[in-house]
Amino acid sequence: MQTKSLYAAIDLGSNSFRLEIGQMDAGQLRRVEYIKETVRQGNGLDADRNLTEEAMARGWECLARFGERISGFKPNQVRAVATQTLREARNRDEFLTKAKHILGFPIEVIAGREEARLIYLGVSHMLPQSDDRRLVVDIGGRSTEMILGRHENATTLESYRVGSVGWSMKYFPNGLWTTSAFKAAEIAAKAVLDEAQVLFNRQHWDKCYGSSGTVGAVCDVLTAAGWPEALVTREGLAWLKDRLLKAQKPDNLRLDGVKEDRKPVIGGGLAVLQAVFDLLQIDEMHAAQGALRHGAMFDLIDREGMQDVRSSMVDWLAQRFGTDKLQAERVSRTAQDLLEDLMADTVNTPLAERQRYLQKLRWACQLHETGMRISHSDYHKHGAYILDNTDLQGFTMDELHRLSQLVLGHRGKLRKLESELEDVSFVQQLMALRLAVILCHARRDPDLSGLNLVCDAQGRSAQLSIKPDWAELWPQSAHLLREEKNAWLKTDWVFQVQMN
Repeated sequence: MQTKSLYAAIDLGSNSFRLEIGQMDAGQLRRVEYIKETVRQGNGLDADRNLTEEAMARGWECLARFGERISGFKPNQVRAVATQTLREARNRDEFLTKAKHILGFPIEVIAGREEARLIYLGVSHMLPQSDDRRLVVDIGGRSTEMILGRHENATTLESYRVGSVGWSMKYFPNGLWTTSAFKAAEIAAKAVLDEAQVLFNRQHWDKCYGSSGTVGAVCDVLTAAGWPEALVTREGLAWLKDRLLKAQKPDNLRLDGVKEDRKPVIGGGLAVLQAVFDLLQIDEMHAAQGALRHGAMFDLIDREGMQDVRSSMVDWLAQRFGTDKLQAERVSRTAQDLLEDLMADTVNTPLAERQRYLQKLRWACQLHETGMRISHSDYHKHGAYILDNTDLQGFTMDELHRLSQLVLGHRGKLRKLESELEDVSFVQQLMALRLAVILCHARRDPDLSGLNLVCDAQGRSAQLSIKPDWAELWPQSAHLLREEKNAWLKTDWVFQVQMN
C-alpha cells in the first residue's frame, strides 16, 4: 500500500505498546491497521527505578516488529510517544538510544499533562458533536490522566502517578485478590487522587468518558456478561469486584471478555477505577473510542496543517512573563538569518529538518528573556529553569530541555553546556542565538550588510568576517563580537572573528 496518505502512531505504555496506522478520508481518520503487544515495562522497574535488561529486551523486540511494519514511512508520518514508565526510568536513555535505532524513528518521552492533552485530542475527535462538558479519564499502567474539555478544547489537564500495573504490584503482590487488599488499594488511590475532587468534581462536567487501558478492559468484561454495551456503572464495578474476590487469583478467573494478559493487572486497575468513581461521584462512565495514539496522530496532522499548538504555547509563556515582544522578534529574525548562513555547508540536511531547526530557534528567541521578570541578574539561568520545570502543551520533555539549554547558553560561559556542544545542530542554533543577541543589544534592528558568517561543521569551526567600515560605524557591536571569540575558547569549537 502507498504510504503517502498514511499516518502511524506508537504508544509506548507501561503495560502495552500499541501501533495504530490510519488514513485521512474526508476529514476522518480511518483505521488501516492496529497492533497491540503486552510488554509490561511497568513491571520491569527495579527498586532503583531502572529498567531491567529483560524489560528493555521485551520493548526492543516489540519495536523491531513495529519498525518493520512502518518501514518506508517518512518522519512526518510517524509519531512515537512514551509515557509514565519511561518518565520514571533512570536509565531511559540507554533504552531509548537503541529503541530509536531499532524503530527507525524518534521516540518522544512526554510529560503527564501532554499525555492528558493527547488523550483528550484523540477522544474528542472520535466522539459525536456535542455541547456537553466532558470529563475524560484514562487509567494506564502507571499513571491516570483526567481532562475536562468541551468540543475539541481541553480546559483542565492532570496526570497522577497511580495505575493498574503499579497498584497491582504494590497491593496484590502475590496475585491474591482479597477484601483487605482491595480496601487498602482503593484508600491509597484516593489519597493520590485527592486533589481531583476539586478540579474534576461533579459540577464541572455533564458526561464522563473512559479511554483505553483499564476502562476498556472492564467494559469488555461487563459487556460480555450482559451489562449495557460500552458503559461502566457502579453496579457493574461491584459485580466485577465480587467475581475477582471469588476467584481469589488470576489463574482461577473464568470470565468472558477478559484477556489473559489483562488478568494480572485487572485488580489494581479496578481498585483505581473504583476510587475515581467514589471521589468524583460518577454513576456511569462511557467507553471512548479515541485514545492517546489517536491524539498523537491528530496532533501530527495538525502540525502539517500549520496548526502547531507549540507555537501558541510559546506565545502564551512569553506573554505570561512579560517579555519584550519587539526585541524577541528582532532577535528571532537576526538569528534565523545567521542560522541559514551557518547551515549553508550542511547541504545533505533535508529541508524539513532544517525548517524544524529554524522553528525551534525561533521559539528560543521568543523565550530567551523570560527570566527577566524574576531578576535581571542571571536572567538566562532563571529562564532555563522555567522551561525545565513547566508543562507546555505539545512539547516533549526533551524538546523543552533543549529550549532551556539554548536559553541558558545565549549569554555567559559555555562550559555549562559541555554535553550539548557535541550536537552540531545545537551548536549552530546556539551560535546564531548568541550572535543575534549581541547584534540586537541596542534593541534596534541590526545592520548585517557588513558581516559574513561561514561554518565548517566537520571541522567544528565558524568564522565571522567584519568589514572595517562596519566596525567603525558600529564600534560597540564590533567589540562585543570580538569578545565572543573568547567565549568559545574553552570548547571544542573554534569561533574566529576577522576584520577584512
